[in-house]
Amino acid sequence: MRFIDLQAQYLAYREAIDAAVQEVMQSACFINGPQVAKLEAELARFVGVDHAVGYSSGTDGLLAVLMAWGIAPGDEIITTPFTFIATAEVIALLGAKPVFVDVDPESLNLDPVQLAAAITARTRAIMPVNLYGQCADWDAIQAVASQHGLLSLEDGCQSFGAVYRGRRSGSLGTAGVTSFFPAKPFGCGGDGGMVFTNDGALAERLRVIREHGQVARYQHAVLGFNGRLDTLQAAIMLAKWPHFEAEIAARQRVADYYRSRLAGRVRLPVSLPDQLSVYAQFTIRTTQREAVQHHLTAAGIPTAIHYPAPLHQQPVFAHLGHRPEAFPVAAQAAQEVLSLPMHPFLTTDEQDRVVDALLAILP
Repeated sequence: MRFIDLQAQYLAYREAIDAAVQEVMQSACFINGPQVAKLEAELARFVGVDHAVGYSSGTDGLLAVLMAWGIAPGDEIITTPFTFIATAEVIALLGAKPVFVDVDPESLNLDPVQLAAAITARTRAIMPVNLYGQCADWDAIQAVASQHGLLSLEDGCQSFGAVYRGRRSGSLGTAGVTSFFPAKPFGCGGDGGMVFTNDGALAERLRVIREHGQVARYQHAVLGFNGRLDTLQAAIMLAKWPHFEAEIAARQRVADYYRSRLAGRVRLPVSLPDQLSVYAQFTIRTTQREAVQHHLTAAGIPTAIHYPAPLHQQPVFAHLGHRPEAFPVAAQAAQEVLSLPMHPFLTTDEQDRVVDALLAILP
């Protein structure tokens, strides 16, 4: 059994993917080929924004937005400590300070109730994460951002396709970023990402930044980097694109079946009535995690921990001076979360195998 079955996905769409790759290889238009612009247009329409700018990864997209906003040493960006390192990494790379706010105990997304207390005169932006494929409470977050005149950057690297109160992930902040890492809900054949925004001036700066700050050939107006989305990756995603909404529906069916069989036996991911999660992970919580994970591994069932240590406990951020227990909800979650196999091609028989093994070890 595979934790995420990318091979099954490839075999399902093999003819279209192979043809798309061959088209690029035969054209030899590997950089900035027409497939990139076509994908940008398709995804902007889907998300419901005016502009989509392809990037070489979700991390590079986050970094580019902060660069375009002029984030610099001395600035502060508020974010969550319970996420992948990239979220805070891009803040620190620009010399700015990541300011952590603890997470909601149910969704494990940034807790908007604690947000205002973290704002200082140096705060420039808020960067929530849509953890596990479910959006943060963006109405509450945007209310605080608007009140204090702050920018908001949606880290939607796990949530492309998710819906928050009728709006798609990517459209919820001043700008939104997603990742096309292969294991994401909509993945490519390597690394890739995209930035979404309704701000035309920001979109233009992002296009310049991804080309080494180049405004015309060998004319560099600002500092940038090589952040382009490869034509091959765009072509692969275009081949997979017609199936994406069906895959979202399949993820719902997988999640619903897990819920039906595990209800009352283990702490399940919260399902909010005004949202649609894309279940980048299906993450349960248990105080017996080590024993449960060992038992599942012995049964041939792969699992993962997203994430075993919150960012304030990472050595790279030790200089921020946080105590290990500084953000207690995030710290507790890091001891309990366990992600089960989750992908659109997971069969009921495979899920039964996961659940039967899990029930055998749960108290």
